[in-house]
Amino acid sequence: MIELEGVPELIDPVMVAAFEGWNDAGDAASTAVGHLDREWKGEVFAALDAEDYYDFQVNRPTVWLDGGTRKIVWPTTRLSVVRVGGEKPRDLVLVRGIEPSMRWRSFCNEILAFAHELGVEMVVVLGALLGDTPHTRPVPVSGVTSDPDLARTMDLEETRYEGPTGIVGILQEACTHAGVPAVSLWAAVPHYVSQPPNPKATLALLNRLEDLLGLRIPLGELPEDARAWQLGVDQLAAEDSEVAEYVQTLEEARDTAELPEASGDAIAREFERYLRRRDVGGPGQGPGGHATESGDTSYLRDPSSGRTRPPGPQRPGKGRPKDVDPPSDPPAGPGEDPGSTDG
Repeated sequence: MIELEGVPELIDPVMVAAFEGWNDAGDAASTAVGHLDREWKGEVFAALDAEDYYDFQVNRPTVWLDGGTRKIVWPTTRLSVVRVGGEKPRDLVLVRGIEPSMRWRSFCNEILAFAHELGVEMVVVLGALLGDTPHTRPVPVSGVTSDPDLARTMDLEETRYEGPTGIVGILQEACTHAGVPAVSLWAAVPHYVSQPPNPKATLALLNRLEDLLGLRIPLGELPEDARAWQLGVDQLAAEDSEVAEYVQTLEEARDTAELPEASGDAIAREFERYLRRRDVGGPGQGPGGHATESGDTSYLRDPSSGRTRPPGPQRPGKGRPKDVDPPSDPPAGPGEDPGSTDG
């Protein structure tokens, strides 16, 4: 039994989780949860024992000085609570950490034990993957679940993915088997500019989370960062004709694929989202304080030359390194086996 001292009784709590690593292209998902924690002043109430789940040769601890005293910070997963006010207040349990190196089933069971003790009504896991998507278009965000009823009532996709998966897929399936409603939201990050940060993908995840939970999320400077990120990548891509040509190819493929989506139902859904957000806004923001979809571009700098530019694109058919590119579809299929990850 987990005893949670100092944690108040929660109102309609939802758990929102993200993990650095394979499921976090561009650090988009972990940055989104970090944003929620910062904007709503989350209070950490628990941390998993790092000794149980992490290989410290893979995720090394760090040493820092606190007033002349040396301290060690161990890689782990922390849980915090944020209280969301408004007409319909509710609480969020934020889970933010690093994808564990081992004992994934025990790791998920421990997370679920906290969810059970806190009365969590639903678990939302955020992820980001590398994909053939142009940086000039809105970030695709897919919502998937293993629960047919949840898919129908919340306008989500039933997962059909088969293949290698990460902790996001394992945690979602653990929730399903435990009878806890669970959803995964996946943002697609352009593989040709995959280095973090990616504020545009982070913003897209938060926008979709707003729609899913019916919340108003304070976005701070994130919309401006997202616009600056896109402008920076635009300028850098324009310096390389091959990159510009490749981006144009992706744009044409994306636009052609989305033509059937310009239906009455799709337009109606977008208009409903606009109406929900129209009462909040600010200079340079879309309805509800949202960027109209588009940071710091220093992460694109080539350390050997000092020149800032995007990495060369991977041409279709040539493939991308298997050790850095997650599957093109959200890895959350039912019955997946974490394989050697369960120590």
